[in-house]
Amino acid sequence: MSHSLPQRVANATPPKLAHRIRGLSDRAIAWIFVAPTIFLLLAVNIFPLIWTIRLSLTDFRTNRPNNPIKFVGIENYRKILSDPDTWMSLQATAHFLIWTIALQVLIGFSLAYLINKKFRGNDLWTTLIVLPMMLSPAVVGNFWTFLYQPQIGLFNYFVSFFSGVDPSSFSMIGEVPLAPWAVVIVDTWMWTPFVMLICLAGLRSIPPSIYEAAECDRASKWRQFWTITLPMVLPFLMLAVLFRGIENFKMFDLVVQLTGGGPGATTQLVSIDLKREAFEKWRTGYASAYAVILFVTVFGLASIYVKALNKVKDR
Repeated sequence: MSHSLPQRVANATPPKLAHRIRGLSDRAIAWIFVAPTIFLLLAVNIFPLIWTIRLSLTDFRTNRPNNPIKFVGIENYRKILSDPDTWMSLQATAHFLIWTIALQVLIGFSLAYLINKKFRGNDLWTTLIVLPMMLSPAVVGNFWTFLYQPQIGLFNYFVSFFSGVDPSSFSMIGEVPLAPWAVVIVDTWMWTPFVMLICLAGLRSIPPSIYEAAECDRASKWRQFWTITLPMVLPFLMLAVLFRGIENFKMFDLVVQLTGGGPGATTQLVSIDLKREAFEKWRTGYASAYAVILFVTVFGLASIYVKALNKVKDR
């Protein structure tokens, strides 16, 4: 009779090694299997970070690899934090972050609340709403670029239908006051379904018995919403804000497809500014310092936010 694979492996193991393995605890065996993965993750994540910090303290340029590398200390950091263009990019990023998150949370939660109320065609509408987030940012950017065209774009005609303004009299992606809002609209259209799904999971995690008890106490629908629904969905909402905040802080491809950071520097987010410093101006040391500043900013804000999220979950 043929032996099973584990038996054959056990028989092929040298006696000394087999004795040592039998003497290991379950925790030690678990670490033997997990350690290579942890080592790989550390090598992939930690080493680039350390190398970036090292480069940020020099004047290294990738397009001049043979030039002697000069140690400049924190000079790159000082230049970045005193550069008005950096603060303009941060301001554009803050505008983008605040409005996209606010709109996505408001619309996403509203859609989740409506879909949670079972009605005819519920599944079909859910599928249609989720479609935008299934597309790649490059496809979405090209698609909306055509929609925003003053002469042939449907967006301008839609606005004209409700406001009476001449469709060709304005350009959403070509005018300074409108370009930031053009990007906000597209990102909201694309990622509101993501927030909706997280909120829907929160709504469906609420036991029906809680609402039944509230109805027995003659609590109105409005009171049930404020005292039951919103507090119990709040951790899910905060989780959605965390995910979208991190993703939108590093938003790049969608904005490049729509506006390229223009007109002027109106929609030049920090990710676009960083890319231009690194791969157009080839100021590698400067760009590395820029990347470290952005990493510390995101990591610090995310850490504070996660602590607040844990407090809300523990209530």
